[in-house]
Amino acid sequence: MRSLGHQIVAEFYGCDKALLNDVAYIRNHMLEAAVKSGATIVTETFHHFSPHGVSGAVIIAESHLAIHTWPEYGYAAVDLFTCGDSVSAETGFNHLREALVAGHVSTMEVHRGQIDMMSVAEDKQPAMKLAMG
Repeated sequence: MRSLGHQIVAEFYGCDKALLNDVAYIRNHMLEAAVKSGATIVTETFHHFSPHGVSGAVIIAESHLAIHTWPEYGYAAVDLFTCGDSVSAETGFNHLREALVAGHVSTMEVHRGQIDMMSVAEDKQPAMKLAMG
């Protein structure tokens, strides 16, 4: 199936609780996941919650990588959304699974923007344009 993007929504269970609460560690490994995936990093932001937990996103030219952690449960919710053929969401996923020392992982994969469902003119422009208001 041809699509504009590939998204991996991952649930990481049984992770190292101390790592899930370390904003610098999470940031570094999210950036590494993006680089190892072959993505072009545009910007990033990460926040440490009190008393615990980290949320962050890496915006890439090809879409984004996001994470939200619950150290008290040893759990992290991860979203890796990549567009095009040059970036591997799977590579980023595998890097984060190892970095967070996940004991169990559950994933859902989605192909976003299925080409066959789109009405595309010969010049590759959408047949209908959205009204901007």
